[in-house]
Amino acid sequence: MTPAARHAEPIWRAALDAVDPYRAVRREASLDGEALRVGGASLDLAGRRILVVGGGKAGVPMTEAAVDLLGRRIAGGLVITKRGHGEGRGAVGPVAIRLGGHPLPDAEGALSAAELAALAAGATTDDLVLVLLSGGGSSLLALPEDGLSLDDLRKASDALIRGGADIGRLNAMRKHLTRLSGGRLARLAAPAQVVSLILSDVVGDPLDAIAELGLEAAMPAPVLGRLRRGAAGGIEETPKPGDPMFDRVINRVVAGNRTAVEAAAEKARALGFDTAIVSINLRGEARERGRELAALGFDTAKGKGAVRPPACLVFGGETTVTVRGQGSGGRNQELALAAALELEARGAARTTVIALSTDGQDGPTDAAGAAVDGSTCGTIRSAGVDPRAALDDNDSHRALGAGGALIRTGPTRTNVADLALVLVL
Repeated sequence: MTPAARHAEPIWRAALDAVDPYRAVRREASLDGEALRVGGASLDLAGRRILVVGGGKAGVPMTEAAVDLLGRRIAGGLVITKRGHGEGRGAVGPVAIRLGGHPLPDAEGALSAAELAALAAGATTDDLVLVLLSGGGSSLLALPEDGLSLDDLRKASDALIRGGADIGRLNAMRKHLTRLSGGRLARLAAPAQVVSLILSDVVGDPLDAIAELGLEAAMPAPVLGRLRRGAAGGIEETPKPGDPMFDRVINRVVAGNRTAVEAAAEKARALGFDTAIVSINLRGEARERGRELAALGFDTAKGKGAVRPPACLVFGGETTVTVRGQGSGGRNQELALAAALELEARGAARTTVIALSTDGQDGPTDAAGAAVDGSTCGTIRSAGVDPRAALDDNDSHRALGAGGALIRTGPTRTNVADLALVLVL
């Protein structure tokens, strides 16, 4: 591990601490006697039945926070989380914990989503439904609409992921193809009072994404048909702002990517780095962004830009990978490997680039991301791996593992997209 990478660890750990789901829920929601305070609202709980439902990678700690806050007031519930994030927890108090597939929905998750839908639909005017949503929820709550199969959803999701669609586009497509997304869960629970506590939130346009990425041929015919009928007004749309249904709905984002980015910047300043938040909208092809971050670090080392060494540039967002090779990796590892090649080419000896997924799992690997500098590619070659060929084959995990550059955190039980740091000593 390089000196800069050692400096980086307390910075990214501070970011993860700031988006701890348990603490985020407890910051946002509190009890005042028999009233639940959420944001600026106060809801009388006297005589109310409370149900807790939701989905996402942070499902277990968010549920723990809700149960610790509301205790015996909770009559029951069901929350679905990703495998690896909730094993051994069949329930938290009266709330059942189920497991499902991510990033591709699976049969177990769909069955649990159907059970959750039935629970929400049974709510009455006197009930309060507390909805806990976090990253991964659109896959874990993927209950297909009529006329669509789970296989249709899986194929459509896989095509978008492999085609380089960002999470906003993926979630937007699922919003139109599933029964619980895009406000439909709140509609099911009506006329109950609904309070949603959200760890992340993204939007997009699914038809535009499919067309722009040239993925029509990869889409199941029922999926394209439904999206086109929806665009033409032939299918009931998702609820929109102004719908009377939302008069009894409170949505609160309890933490997000900006929270993590600002905490990272605060920690970097405390460690003595001249620090700048460059972007909280880091998007696009991971390898292109990796080269750009490396170039920014190189320029900063030369005295160009808004900060001076020792410096820390902070980025938040979520890049994408267009899969063309046969290797294994994730968007953060691909970004890091591309950055390592650029740092080597520029002879950037003072710059380290760190990229990681806040959920602790970057792609289908056991790593959260990686920390690289100008010497990383040489170390990879010494281990018998060609870093350029690995990047061409989307095989960043193997290459960075050979270079000792991987960051492994294990499941963090949170998810607010990605964090990237450029450190210049």
